[in-house]
Amino acid sequence: MNPREVAAVLAYLGRLDPRTMRTDTGEARDQIAQWHELLGDVPFTTDHGWDVREAIKAHVLASPYPILPVDVARQWRSYRRDRLARHTDPTPAANPDDPAAWRAELVGTRHAVAAGATAPATHRQLTSGGPHRDIEARLAAIGSCIPPVVRAELARFRPARAAREAAIAAGGPDVLGVRCAWCQASEGEPCRSRRVGLDGDARGNASRATPHPSRVDLAVAARAQQVAA
Repeated sequence: MNPREVAAVLAYLGRLDPRTMRTDTGEARDQIAQWHELLGDVPFTTDHGWDVREAIKAHVLASPYPILPVDVARQWRSYRRDRLARHTDPTPAANPDDPAAWRAELVGTRHAVAAGATAPATHRQLTSGGPHRDIEARLAAIGSCIPPVVRAELARFRPARAAREAAIAAGGPDVLGVRCAWCQASEGEPCRSRRVGLDGDARGNASRATPHPSRVDLAVAARAQQVAA
């Protein structure tokens, strides 16, 4: 805060707690200088939750003692620590082969978060703050987040999904897009081979590589309705 902002803060504080008011011009000047010396690096407000007036109001409501500039400075440091504790460094857009640029972007992001200019990035390292900036270009180039070669290798481990993708690619209906009336498999889930005993209880619940014929009929009917609409 600059001296003018400090003077505005002291005027606001004087309305809340008249004990802090200075009527003498010399005393008021000294008070502004003292507060500015300790709060020169504390902002008046930020875009993300900090307002020095709210900090002063909270102290006046919670403590019977007059507020000191160090009380405001401590609240500001607590605010900075809390924001950095909730921040997880996103992956920089800089070239990782350029350590200086990589570190400069990390430091700049941390400073912006600590100063309240940027919201903390709470995503953990697994998501790394969201998709990379060129993810759309990569998806447009390969058509999917799973390359075709890898998808072909995975087909033998998930036959139901492979059959579904092959049917959709051939222009057929999305069979797993409807609920199965026979085995009660929900949308997106493969059908189950349920064997019912004489007592009516299920004796098996293994996944099927192919959907039940009744589910195929439901998928065909649902697609016909969509085309007609």
